[in-house]
Amino acid sequence: MDLYEYQARDVFEKYGVPVLAGIVADTPEEVKAAAEKLGGVVVVKAQVKTGGRGKAGGVKVAKNPEEAYEAAKAIFGLDIKGHIVKRVMVAAGARIAEEYYFSVLLDRANRSYLSLCSVEGGMEIEELAVERPEALARIEVNPLTGIDKAKAVEIARAANFPEDLIEKVSDVFVKLYDVYKGEDATLVEVNPLVRTEDGDIVALDGKVTLDENASEIRHPEHAALEDKDAADPLEAKAKESGLNYVKLDGEVGIIGNGAGLVMSTLDVVAYAGENHNGVKPANFLDIGGGASAAVMAAGLDVILGDPQVKSVFVNVFGGITACDAVANGIKGALETLGDTASKPLVVRLDGNRVEEGRAILAEYAHPLVTLAATMDEGADKAAALANA
Repeated sequence: MDLYEYQARDVFEKYGVPVLAGIVADTPEEVKAAAEKLGGVVVVKAQVKTGGRGKAGGVKVAKNPEEAYEAAKAIFGLDIKGHIVKRVMVAAGARIAEEYYFSVLLDRANRSYLSLCSVEGGMEIEELAVERPEALARIEVNPLTGIDKAKAVEIARAANFPEDLIEKVSDVFVKLYDVYKGEDATLVEVNPLVRTEDGDIVALDGKVTLDENASEIRHPEHAALEDKDAADPLEAKAKESGLNYVKLDGEVGIIGNGAGLVMSTLDVVAYAGENHNGVKPANFLDIGGGASAAVMAAGLDVILGDPQVKSVFVNVFGGITACDAVANGIKGALETLGDTASKPLVVRLDGNRVEEGRAILAEYAHPLVTLAATMDEGADKAAALANA
């Protein structure tokens, strides 16, 4: 789960990371009141979960409450990479001397943590990594030992911080790692981390991604950070049913059992779609090991609720759950959904008790169901139906 900047700021403050005062506002009037409360120069910052806010006009400096009010009117409703601004943060201004970059993240490829750091902050870190890779220090962080003072100093020196700043910035690095570890994050990023003209090190912006796998058991308080209004309604519905679902921009709904099989199905459908006007997969939906009528009905209900979906491909390999149980699940799901099931289904079954499963669906003879012998055949049929 990605946090908004104002949420990341609050988490930083909880762990002692130096931040500036900030007030959340939902209207221009609230922005003006916040600017009056903070006093002096403020920055009105769009709260959206994407980068490039400044370039899009979503970050504006205001010298007084009236300017803050006008800035807010320009920012609210702004479309930033498909994200509509509905909330802003009014942050206290800072007299910036230098801008730096720091992050710690999960390095899945190396099964470790990685810290990225540079004395050249404020710009897109991806651009810096490509254009001047030598300016970006990459330091592996052992998950067992993390970032202590010695490791933080190593990171600061690798990033070419001047010696007179290493003591200060390394203290902040340790606190940022405390955020990463304490909140079970997969990313903690500050861009920019700044030195003010008074010599203070301050996190002016923050990006935090939390590991949702840890939320229910270790961090139930994270539920309060979720923006349910901004969540995709289909993904929210699937989550309520305990389904592993991700919406994509396509026309062929996908249901499978096992993440690997579903990923393969997405590839096969995308390939088949090239022969049918370029139709694409509409979602990732893994129903796991169980394919009961209730689970299948919940999955189909979510997928059929997507107006972009024109056909559905059910691709199941019977293992622990046998194919006849899957077939009965599909049959039960269609009976449960009734008239709401109005889009064609292509079903490919293989594995344990496959003949029995196919026989159940063949005997059921539902007009929406087409059986496929192989995954390639099923993908092609589903793509053709979606195109038709």
